[in-house]
Amino acid sequence: MPLALLVKCWVLLLCTGCSGSDTPRPIITAPKPPQDLNWAFETTPVWADEFTYNGLPDPNKWDYDIGGSGWGNNELQYYTNSASNASVANGLLTITARKESREGKDYTSARLVTRNKGDFLYGRFEIKAKLPTGKGTWPAIWMLHTDWAYGNWPKSGEIDIMEHVGYDQNKVHMSVHTEAYHHSIGTQKTATKIIPTASSDFHVYRLDWTPYAVRGYMDDLLVFEFRNEGKGYSVWPFDKRFHLLLNIAVGGDWGGAQGIDPDIYPQTMEVEYVRVYKMVEK
Repeated sequence: MPLALLVKCWVLLLCTGCSGSDTPRPIITAPKPPQDLNWAFETTPVWADEFTYNGLPDPNKWDYDIGGSGWGNNELQYYTNSASNASVANGLLTITARKESREGKDYTSARLVTRNKGDFLYGRFEIKAKLPTGKGTWPAIWMLHTDWAYGNWPKSGEIDIMEHVGYDQNKVHMSVHTEAYHHSIGTQKTATKIIPTASSDFHVYRLDWTPYAVRGYMDDLLVFEFRNEGKGYSVWPFDKRFHLLLNIAVGGDWGGAQGIDPDIYPQTMEVEYVRVYKMVEK
């Protein structure tokens, strides 16, 4: 056999595992972004709190994050599970930040969570709320990964349905944070809207979350859209279950960036309802 033909045969045998098979090798393609299937949402909530009772928040729906660790942002409050910081009456949930000493901190507040009592993958989330005001306040309505499947923040993601800092009154923010896009490296994806009555009237903050995109609305006006690029969890960790959080932080890297006015407290965020609607599968 000619040498050239022998070499060619040897190469072919290596490529086919010495079987001589002409079975084609699999073609590996890069993941592709999903298509927007224009998902709809059910009209009856799958999970809701209308706050039509009195006392502490419903323990079947809400839990608390407790402590004064700074929460990764050098915040100044101690979060409690006390009725003085979170209570329900007159059809409203009221979260109150107070200037009072607790466990070495000069302020108290509350951070309510639905973790393991309301965890969701996709859906429509509506929260009607009235925000606090004043330098140093940092209220938020947001979502975190329940199981941290992709690792610690920001790898497992964060969705901010509403965020506000009191020194920049009436500018309301919507954001997402992922490993590729987050504020620590200046790549976070954010949109803002001026709401002149953010702290004097109730407004509806809404998230529509589908496999294609995270879309944020304020009073039914589309403000923010973050699309799934199909590049894996570093960009899109939003394919696992998340839970809701409601809180008022005091000070911190962002909330306290222009100082804190200690004379404005107590300050409240009032919530008229929280409603979650299931996405209709296609």
